[in-house]
Amino acid sequence: MRNILTGYNSFVHYINKISGWFIAILLLVMTVLISWQVFARFVMGSPLRFSEEIARFSMIWLTMVGAAYAFRKGSLISVDVVLEYAGKKISKLISIIAFLLCAGFSLILVYYGFELLDRVSAQTAPATRLSMFWPNLAIPVAGILIFLNSIALIIDEFMKKGEE
Repeated sequence: MRNILTGYNSFVHYINKISGWFIAILLLVMTVLISWQVFARFVMGSPLRFSEEIARFSMIWLTMVGAAYAFRKGSLISVDVVLEYAGKKISKLISIIAFLLCAGFSLILVYYGFELLDRVSAQTAPATRLSMFWPNLAIPVAGILIFLNSIALIIDEFMKKGEE
């Protein structure tokens, strides 16, 4: 059983590694596009039509996938006062409950994210003529990543039990 849980965590670690590279690429794309937009607007006097839209869509993906990535790394803002003053068993229980609530929230993101995709797939972005399906796909994808990371964090809490 421990091998299965360790294998799952290795799989999630691999997915997060890919997510990290994806986030870095999106940040690079945004930086290049926004710099190019500023140069084109103020130096050449002719703004680009598509760069703002692509940068905005990149920001949506960066935010959603980045939230899932930061959740696994423990980099999101949190209130740790209760965990610091509670005992080890109570803090472990609180952490597991918090991770379960996050998993439930992520399932809501997935459900309503796919519902949103169904509604906006016929709409297109004005400058790029790209279907609004693609930027909004970030919501259910992030929900799936948060769910996978929630389960991995719960497994981590149970694995700590065996180490203590």
